[in-house]
Amino acid sequence: MASMNEKDYYAILGVDEGASTDEIRKAFQQKARKLHPDVNKAPDAEEKFKEVSEAYAVLSDDAKRRRYDAMRSGSPFAAAGSYGGTSGRGDPFAGGSPFGWGFPFGGSPFGSRGATRSRSYNPVAGSDVVMDVTLDDDAAKAGAKRGVTYQRYVACEACHGKGSVEADHAETCPTCGGRGHINVDLSGIFGFGVMEMSCPECEGTGKVVANPCESCGGSGRVLSASELVVDIPAGSHDGDEIRVKGMGNAGTNGSSTGDFVCRVRVPSEQVNAYQSFGFRLLGFDAPFVVFGALAGVLPAMLVYVVIMFAFGVFMIVRGGGLGRSSRWWKNAGTAFVNGFVSGLFIALVMVSMFSCGSSLGRSGYTGTSLRG
Repeated sequence: MASMNEKDYYAILGVDEGASTDEIRKAFQQKARKLHPDVNKAPDAEEKFKEVSEAYAVLSDDAKRRRYDAMRSGSPFAAAGSYGGTSGRGDPFAGGSPFGWGFPFGGSPFGSRGATRSRSYNPVAGSDVVMDVTLDDDAAKAGAKRGVTYQRYVACEACHGKGSVEADHAETCPTCGGRGHINVDLSGIFGFGVMEMSCPECEGTGKVVANPCESCGGSGRVLSASELVVDIPAGSHDGDEIRVKGMGNAGTNGSSTGDFVCRVRVPSEQVNAYQSFGFRLLGFDAPFVVFGALAGVLPAMLVYVVIMFAFGVFMIVRGGGLGRSSRWWKNAGTAFVNGFVSGLFIALVMVSMFSCGSSLGRSGYTGTSLRG
């Protein structure tokens, strides 16, 4: 088999050396459709299909493409690859393998999903759109209406969310035959062997949109600006949520739409990060006091207990002191309980250690007493 630098992968795909990743992807899809053994019955179709797949596997990966270009130019450093952008300080392998291997030692050779929309048929429910609305005490008590403008994905009007204007149903992917993956022989690339890769045509789903809609590219949704008036009820508190059904992001290929979620924020009821940490620390300290007192070893642990208590109080004061509303105290109590639960096990272990040490000390003193 010809080695990696003996093949002109650009010529195999029919693209220029400066072609973008999107151009390389489109060129592969066009050739793969024509050369797939299930479609093309020519004797050499399978071999050409493997060759095209191999070319795409190399040129679609930035690291392997740089290495391939360097090998073609005769660079003696081509095999060394990239060090992940290190500046010469710290770990030179922090950015990845010293050989620049993105695949198969991490990541996909086809890049992250969603960077370039293909015609894959992949119905996924739309996500919620979450926004915070801040109210003062009076508005939260009396209730309020707030108008919001936001961006979200909506169903494509041209294809009514299906992804195709002409076809009602998806079709089997012509590149992978519905399997969702293709096998590529990379034996010439440092002995990688045969690799199973996610099909770039259907992105692993096994189905593609027939005649993708030009407006949405086959996804069935487009980005749009939406306006909404949210009715916040009287007596709302910090952290309350108002959900508006069907006003979130539309799903792909006709799938369900998410909701719009308005989260109420009332500053006077919020326990900030300093205060929350302080109350968690006081809660963490509480089990040491309780178990230490019950076991009779609290004086031995007094230094640890006092330091934690003092630091907890300091953080609360630094955060602005104590709040006035009942909801603020409820949030503070939640932070205290979380800290208490976290400190239970550690307090039990430390109290046991102090108790054992105290018992051993008394036993040792008695055992070494002198007799007349």
